[in-house]
Amino acid sequence: MTNPTALVSKLWNYCSILRDDGLSYGDYVEQLTFLLFLKMADEQSRLRGTPSAIPKGKDWPSLLARDGDELEVHYRHTLEELGKCSGMLGIIFRKAQNKIQDPAKLRRLIVDLIDKEQWTSLSADVKGDAYEGLLQKNAEDVKGGAGQYFTPRSLIGAMVEVVAPQPGDTICDPACGTGGFLLAAHDYLAKHHTLDRAQKKQLKSGTFYGIELVDSVTRLCAMNLLLHGIGSETGDELPVTTKDALAGKHGEYEIVLANPPFGKKSSVTIIGADGEQSKESLTINRDDFWASTSNKQLNFLQHIFTILKMHGRAAVVLPDNVLFEGGAGETIRRELLKQADVHTLLRLPTGIFYAQGVKANVLFFDRKPAQEKPWTKKLWIYDLRTNQHFTLKENPLKREHLDDFVTSYHAKNRHTRKETERFKAFDYADLIKRDKINLDIFWLKDDALEESANLPAPGVIALDIMEDLQAALEQFATIAEDLKI
Repeated sequence: MTNPTALVSKLWNYCSILRDDGLSYGDYVEQLTFLLFLKMADEQSRLRGTPSAIPKGKDWPSLLARDGDELEVHYRHTLEELGKCSGMLGIIFRKAQNKIQDPAKLRRLIVDLIDKEQWTSLSADVKGDAYEGLLQKNAEDVKGGAGQYFTPRSLIGAMVEVVAPQPGDTICDPACGTGGFLLAAHDYLAKHHTLDRAQKKQLKSGTFYGIELVDSVTRLCAMNLLLHGIGSETGDELPVTTKDALAGKHGEYEIVLANPPFGKKSSVTIIGADGEQSKESLTINRDDFWASTSNKQLNFLQHIFTILKMHGRAAVVLPDNVLFEGGAGETIRRELLKQADVHTLLRLPTGIFYAQGVKANVLFFDRKPAQEKPWTKKLWIYDLRTNQHFTLKENPLKREHLDDFVTSYHAKNRHTRKETERFKAFDYADLIKRDKINLDIFWLKDDALEESANLPAPGVIALDIMEDLQAALEQFATIAEDLKI
């Protein structure tokens, strides 16, 4: 079987059987991760004629040899032992637990579903795409949680295309989730450049770096990268690690691509160079930050600037409040416009994220050396939001919807850009005069607000109301959280 869709369907259908036992889709994908890894490690050791990276007795043949309660107990002990290992093994099995309590169903998953497939012989595209398909199905199912941060692949593709990674670039996502940005950058490099042997080796190890806060998501990312040929089962150089990216610098990179988590304010306040203290008890000192705040998105924006190499370039998804919030927000926007070339802002349409009511943008900027004059000369804003209506199922955002933005961006030479109805340039001098340096700028007339215009379809109106109510509820939840003593 070489069709990723058929493979996803085969793996996914079995999930409905396990749902009866109370397993969530996320649990199922996690258990598949453990078993797929063990199966592929066994296949590769046989193929190469070398010892497996998995300790004997905790490997795939040891699972096949058991049945009934003995299998369930052995599988549980196997997960515990492998969680103590180092390298990619440790990442994938850290804190791993068996969630499949019925030994007969576990046996069927091992023997009928996974053992019958020769995973190593499948191309990286097939098995990688199949796994990506499972992750996407999981994101669609959970709505909140990990799904909330699942960035549309069409948007990721357009962001990577305009940033245009080059061979030798180091690429980081400090909030990597299941690795969507890193994989898109990997695909771009493989398709747009003829790589020599050394460059191919660097693409496998030494190009991509992901940071993720949650253990269970890190393991999904590690497996996702591995299935696409990034990293190695036994290597100590890890493409993804579990930690709080905001706790300190973790290297410098030519490119940063990210969609940091949206949502309520963090319980951690980061003290920036302004040294302002706050009522929160848990604080992190970052004297390389411009301002102190507990706003997660503002902190990620500051963090991303600090981990860029000089002349490094960033593309980051940010909610609207980052563009207009006062206080620390104003300080951060002022410094960013001065110390970086903040050249492009893409206003995203609503209805493209699993969390309802999210109003977001992509900010593109390049880090520059210190100088007296501000580096930003013009901020070009592309409005893909006004009079655009997307939904996750009926009218999803597709790559072609971003074609005009990609063309207008002029990645090869941004100096040749031309203004269009949706693409306008704003001078630094005008930006800095705006109240609180508000970058939430729009100029197109919203048809829905025009008295003479026909009203949108009832379904569109209902969706807009639902998104606005959802956004309002999230804001109330944040206020309630802040008022807790």
